Order: sequence, then C-alpha cells, then structure tokens
Amino acid sequence: MVHILFLIFCLVASNISHRVEGMRPAEENLELERQLKHINKPPIVTINTTLGYIVDCVDIKKQPAFDHPLLKNHKLQLKPSFQNIMGKADEKNSSAKLIGFGLEKNQCPVGTVPIRRTTKEDLIRGKSLFNYPILTTGQPGTHIAEVTYGPFGFKRFYGASGSGSLWNPKVNHDQTSNSHMWVQNGQGDGTNKITVGWHVSPKLYGDYETHIYTTWTSDNFKRTGCYNLQCPGFVQIDRQLHVGIATKTSTYGGDTEELDFSLSQDPSTQNWWVTIEHKNIGYFPAALFTNMKWVDRVGWGGTTTTPAGTPSPPMGSGHFPDRIYEHTCYFRYMSYKDESRKDYGPEENVAKSFSDKPNCFGVDYYGYKGSQVGFSVQFGGPGGLCGN
Repeated sequence: MVHILFLIFCLVASNISHRVEGMRPAEENLELERQLKHINKPPIVTINTTLGYIVDCVDIKKQPAFDHPLLKNHKLQLKPSFQNIMGKADEKNSSAKLIGFGLEKNQCPVGTVPIRRTTKEDLIRGKSLFNYPILTTGQPGTHIAEVTYGPFGFKRFYGASGSGSLWNPKVNHDQTSNSHMWVQNGQGDGTNKITVGWHVSPKLYGDYETHIYTTWTSDNFKRTGCYNLQCPGFVQIDRQLHVGIATKTSTYGGDTEELDFSLSQDPSTQNWWVTIEHKNIGYFPAALFTNMKWVDRVGWGGTTTTPAGTPSPPMGSGHFPDRIYEHTCYFRYMSYKDESRKDYGPEENVAKSFSDKPNCFGVDYYGYKGSQVGFSVQFGGPGGLCGN
C-alpha cells in the first residue's frame, strides 16, 4: 500500500533505530550522509538564518512534497481559486512577527521555495522522536484543553480560521507545548486531520523557540503524517514564510503578539490551503487523504506532551483563563466555513469545551464578544503533576 510510506524523515529515524545501533561510528556516519543527500534537495540559493539553521531555496517543482508516491503526477497549484479573508478589519505586516532568516530582507527567488535544511543532528533527534506519542492525543503524558465544533451528522465543514496569541511556554528537552486549530474527518484509524498553529518542541528543532507548525495524517498517525516538511506531503508555495519558522511571542500583561491562521479547502481542486497572516503559505494535496472532501469537525485549543509519569509543562501563557486577553492564550475571530464557503462563528451553546486535567489546564469558550474579539476562546494553565 502506498500509505505505508510514513514520512521520509521518520523512516530515516526508524532506519537509524534498527540499523545504525549495530554499526560502528564510521559506518553510522556514512549512513547519515547517504540519507542527507536524499532528503536535502539541491539549492538554487542558500540563506543562513538568525537562529543558526540553513534555509535552501529549492526548485518549487522539485521540493520534498513530490517524493510522495501519490504526488508523482500532481499538478502544482500556485494560488487558491478562492479569496480567503479573515474576520479582522486590519491586516498586519506579517514579517514583523515571524523571524528566522530576516524575512523583511530575504526571500527566495521566483520559481523557488524555502526549505529548512536537514542536518545530522536533526536525524539523530528524529530517531528519538520516532514512535514518541507527540502527534496523537489520548496517550500517556499527553493533555488537552480545547473547544470542538461538531460532529453533527448533518453538517459539513470546508475550513476553519482564528487569530491566535503567541507565547513561549517553558519546556524541557523531551516535552512539547502547543496552540493550534484543526479540521478533521473520520474516527479511530480512519481519522484524517490537518493542524496549524505554534509550538515549542526542542526534540524537533533543537531549540526552545516558538515555531509555526503544521501536521497532517490520513490514518490517525499510524503510518502517515508528520510535522512540517519532515515527510513528503505539504506543498510550499510562498517564497518568504514557511512552516517551521520561529515567531516573536507575547509578554504577560504587556504586548500581545498574534497571528491569523486559516485552513480552507479549495472548491476547485479540493486541496487544503494553509494561510498565515493573509499569505497562502502552501497546501496539502487532496490525494494525500482518504476522506477529506469535507470535514465533520473543527477545533481550537492546546496540548502538552511529557514522558509518562513526569510533570507536564505549561500550556499557552502558563495561566488559566481569566477573560483578560493580555494574560491567557486565546483564539479570537474563530470561524468555520460551510458549503457556501462563507464564515460563521461556532454557536456558544453547541460548541464543546473540554480539558482532560482541569487542575492543570483550563478552557473557556465565550462565544461572540463584539467586533473587537468576535468568537473567542481562552485556554492554558501551569501544568505540573497532572497524572496520566
């Protein structure tokens, strides 16, 4: 089956975990070099980032996505067939908040896209991430605080949006903490899901910065799916903003940084577009999924992961919801798209709020709170000894 191709990056990690352990150091080094040559595409231009990693500007038609067997004959879509407008009156300068390689000064040449270069250290960290329950909920050490809209049985959704505040929760090297929104269809191993948001994940990046990220799966992360561009799937389109980039964050009681996020299905191609700060970053091709012609639920919230039996890291700002938007992580201007592709806010008496550990993390959905906030939710908390 073609779906047994489970992310090149993690295939590399799996390969390393099963083969490299018995190798001598010299053999291991040669194996890593061989894998790196396959993963990293020949760059047209190379950019050294302010965070120390390298971004390669690669041919847009030869990017990693097209290593996926389902995308061998994929027709590249350079822009969506729809105009995606968030529910905000002001459009901000996106390059002012996203950092990594000086976005206000650098962008890849026409015909190329930015791809973070994979290093040996990335592969070694990838080995430790393999089979780590970082992508799925309901696992020991994973906790959630979220609001979900659907499923209703009779309602179909074609997108979701929201403006989310950005924070930098303190985690240790084997923990993660994130804020995200998602679209999903199916249940169990039939779950098809796309997520976009921000997280702190030292195992993934090798630092403690807050990074923009995406995930996808067509089987609840059993054999498909990954973060960002770790595996073939996501098609990068924008020449500046890219998934995995770091971002500025908020200060408790002070300046609040936020970004507009959106996931929208193109009615023409059925590809799912990722939009950040009014820029169409790229898309997940329809061919990747088994049941994403529409979705039956959308959601907004946060999760944390930690090794089973250890204290959980903070979520969001590290504070419980208190209706003060400078204090607690939030999404505002929340909306979903129906069959008409128009945006609507989740009804307050229908949307479901849930925290699996209320003593550690809270979630409050406020519904519609006026034109300055729209439909909004706050979530987060200090973490600690939450139990499994």
